[in-house]
Amino acid sequence: MKCLSVILLFVLVSASCAAWVNIDWSKVRPVEEFDHYRAHLPTSRKQSVRPASPNRRVVNGQEASPGQFPYQVALLGDFIIGIGICGATVITQNYVLTAAHCVYSSNDTTVPIVGGVAIMGAQNRIEEEPSQQRITFTSSGIIGHPDYNLFNIRHDIALVRLDEPIQYTDRIQPVRLPARSDTRLFAGFIGTVSGFGIYDTANPRPSDVLNYAANPVMTNADCLAQWGPELIEDQNICQSGDGGRTACNSDSGGPMTVQDNGSLQVGIVSFGDAACDGRLPSVYMRVSYYLEWIEANSDFVADP
Repeated sequence: MKCLSVILLFVLVSASCAAWVNIDWSKVRPVEEFDHYRAHLPTSRKQSVRPASPNRRVVNGQEASPGQFPYQVALLGDFIIGIGICGATVITQNYVLTAAHCVYSSNDTTVPIVGGVAIMGAQNRIEEEPSQQRITFTSSGIIGHPDYNLFNIRHDIALVRLDEPIQYTDRIQPVRLPARSDTRLFAGFIGTVSGFGIYDTANPRPSDVLNYAANPVMTNADCLAQWGPELIEDQNICQSGDGGRTACNSDSGGPMTVQDNGSLQVGIVSFGDAACDGRLPSVYMRVSYYLEWIEANSDFVADP
């Protein structure tokens, strides 16, 4: 296996293969605060969400117990203007699944960011926990959907191949994705979103610990009635914001799962309302819509 050393601008250093990656957390920011995201939103979108970009966080949720979400990843991306934090999920020992805007600074999917670090097995991301694995990735391992479009937030999905394989443990396991034959839309299921996003508007910074919140999955018709056809299509799946429980800043790219003989990932956090008060649904990329693309661009093999 080829061992790579990666240095992320002023912040992240991996001295050798399998070495611990040190992180200056004071330089890590929610990726949604970066200009590349705000600058490419449609004018109507900028007017409808203030301050000019969809935020992402698990709001009004609760702290996860250690190992409750063994597929959760904290994904740090090295952008030109800083280090952005997102969510992602483990799908195989070599690949994690995330949102395209977490690893691209424009609509051009031929030009990804230079690299980053994926953190698996974390309960508290800023501590050097024995359960954690921190593995680097480079631009060559980033595969974005070829039709990704940040202007209308279409095909906001990407795969990241890590520089070395993940070692599965009781705290680190792959998530289940829908089978090829699974045609369910999941409306009415209870969806659970998890991540290290901002959890309190009075304390607007990413959470040190992993949080989660649960709310019903909506029909696309009900979601479209609130967001409009400019942003909601068959590729999307939406979750109600009942009780103010919602995904927002820094949860981008992370999972929404439903319970179906265990956790089944049905969505990838894409966007939501800036207020994160539950008045508008949170919107995800629908995993089953992209199953064939995921299989074609990774070593993941779906169930029949």
